[in-house]
Amino acid sequence: MKFKINKQMFEKFEGLNIGIIIAKNIINKGIPEDIINKIKENEIRKNYKTETLSEHPKINCWRKAYSIFGGEPKKNKSSIEALYRRILNGEELRHINKLVDAYNFISLKYMLPIGGEDIDKIEGDVELTFAKKNEPKTLLLGDKEQRSPHEGEVIYKDKISAICRRWNWREAERTKLTEDTKNCIIVIEGVSPIKKEEIEKAILELKEIILSLCGGKINYHILDKNSIEIEF
Repeated sequence: MKFKINKQMFEKFEGLNIGIIIAKNIINKGIPEDIINKIKENEIRKNYKTETLSEHPKINCWRKAYSIFGGEPKKNKSSIEALYRRILNGEELRHINKLVDAYNFISLKYMLPIGGEDIDKIEGDVELTFAKKNEPKTLLLGDKEQRSPHEGEVIYKDKISAICRRWNWREAERTKLTEDTKNCIIVIEGVSPIKKEEIEKAILELKEIILSLCGGKINYHILDKNSIEIEF
């Protein structure tokens, strides 16, 4: 089983780096009270405003990326912008499971998009690529009907269908992380001006949190234009 990035992604998106955590034999049941408290203690409402959030370089870079592939960034916001706006609008992030709580904390702390999938629900290789014409339909989290990605849209996909649409907009129901997840892949994403060093710092902290919360065996990698795939 491989994780790979289409070479054309690096031609379209400057400074693309993808951090990857592979965690196996983990225990994802339970409530991580310390992490939940840290999420609640964030100072996002103190340091940011809804009206100017889109101007921040770490948010604006994703708006630009979405515009490149036709992702309608004002309507379909990147996961990190959506997460920040939920908090700025007064919402408290609810507990999902230990893995999701942990990566939400790191996502907020470093202002980076992060997502995860259950390896045991994935079929074949995973690829970050551009959707082709007539991609298979997929059911996204929160939706009632399956839909196909648009041609040219950035997606993560496996042998069956897309597992995340519009890069990091919405993940698929089929491969979502649950309390029963024992093996997972987590990605941390960056495009210019986000530096590779920022991705590495975030990934190392998240790795240690997952290890302390869930145990298991954890490896990490950072893919870039010089290293476009790994086996896991």
